Amino acid sequence: MTQSSVIVITGAAGFIGSCLTGFLNEKGFEQLILVDEFSRLDKVNNLKGKKYIHRVERDDFFQWLKTEQPDIGFVFHLGARTDTTEFDYSVHQRLNLEYSQQIWDYCLIKQIPLVYASSAATYGSGELGYNDDHQLPFRLKPLNPYGISKNEFDKWAILQQSHPPFWAGLKFFNVYGPNEYHKGRMASVIWHAYHQIRNNGTVKLFKSHRPDFGDGQQLRDFIYVKDILKVCFWLMENFEKIPEHGLYNLGTGRARTFEDLVRATFSGAGEPVKILYIDMPEDIRDKYQYFTEARMEKLAKAGYKEPFYSLEAGVTDYVKNYLVNNNYY
Repeated sequence: MTQSSVIVITGAAGFIGSCLTGFLNEKGFEQLILVDEFSRLDKVNNLKGKKYIHRVERDDFFQWLKTEQPDIGFVFHLGARTDTTEFDYSVHQRLNLEYSQQIWDYCLIKQIPLVYASSAATYGSGELGYNDDHQLPFRLKPLNPYGISKNEFDKWAILQQSHPPFWAGLKFFNVYGPNEYHKGRMASVIWHAYHQIRNNGTVKLFKSHRPDFGDGQQLRDFIYVKDILKVCFWLMENFEKIPEHGLYNLGTGRARTFEDLVRATFSGAGEPVKILYIDMPEDIRDKYQYFTEARMEKLAKAGYKEPFYSLEAGVTDYVKNYLVNNNYY
């Protein structure tokens, strides 16, 4: 891609999408078409100071494409309904499955390379492992409607006989970083922990409701959003050299405990560690992942060689350079 290339980012006012917009600006890319539900004022600060050529409402996007006929060089489809506590599947089906199918079909017709956001939520409880091959999605049993919708699109994409000139579905694991403030309950544990530290000096963590895990010892693959941005940019710059299209895990490849995460947050905030364990809400108790860890061999085999932030380095950067001063990426 050249800096004059037109790039579409859906979900552009959201957490990862707005960070990607800023990252591309830093790399000299300003010919950006941003797609989102911009009427949501809680996300408006995420795009403050960022450069782009068009903002298009999510529900108007396909008609806008038909009318404007832009010459698009690449699509990052990051927009989705990501709320794992939204149990009305019809919402996820419309926004995560059917909308994504329309994006795919447009990229196919116009022959535009496509990177889209999948999710580690597709792996369910993890009993089948975390391998990003193309056989596993047909055996997976996600724990909530969000994960189901993401897995349904992954399966649909794999089965297509015709596809864009390049496509990659990135299975994001537990992403944290700046510009997530608007996500409320769905914001990362770090975001919530930092504000609990500032408010009362104590962080609340869920107790374990399984005998094989201690309180705070639940394990997740936490990945800093800046690593997500680097991988997305690398895919855009190198897609013509990547022989294998399809699903790619995107985590660090190393699971860490929630206690580790909170201790790193206390350290970044310069405060003593004080953790209170509370009961997990019943509405998510039977849908909770106790262990996730990305298998990262496939991305490495595709040629990505950059190291990932350690948990401590990522959390420290997030806390000291963003949360402390209410900064945006």
